[in-house]
Amino acid sequence: MGANEKMRPGDFPPELSVGVVAARCGVAVSTIHFYEAQGFIQSWRTPGNQRRYAREVLRRVSIVKVAQRVGIPLASIKAALDSLPKGRTPTDRDWRKLSAQWQADLDRRIGKLARLRDLLTGCIGCGCLSMRDCPLRNPWDELSERGAGPQLLEPGPSGAGDGGRI
Repeated sequence: MGANEKMRPGDFPPELSVGVVAARCGVAVSTIHFYEAQGFIQSWRTPGNQRRYAREVLRRVSIVKVAQRVGIPLASIKAALDSLPKGRTPTDRDWRKLSAQWQADLDRRIGKLARLRDLLTGCIGCGCLSMRDCPLRNPWDELSERGAGPQLLEPGPSGAGDGGRI
């Protein structure tokens, strides 16, 4: 092709190198390698041992990046992408399905952040570590039952922490 000629969609190669995928998606090559290691995308090797990707990985990487930007955890993104048929480019319908799955979780987290924001104003300068009851650091003074010193403040597998009430 001459320097003044534009490429048409059919002119693009059916397989893409890792550098082309990274550039087209606006991410580092290491990000593409990470996504592959985590199973978000797949590649194959050329006889010269270079990675090659199908063009559909461009949309998969874009879905991962958009979902991450709104705060969806990678594990949730992976589970959602795993629910799609293998080897098929995700469609608009697929995106609507995936985003609907994430909306309830986002709504819950937005509500929790709004409650934390509202409690934060009254908390600034209160001396949390010396108070018996602080709605942010020690809701309902539940941590006193676990003894003195720092305690786990976020809910974990044991159920300690805010218990999801904030």
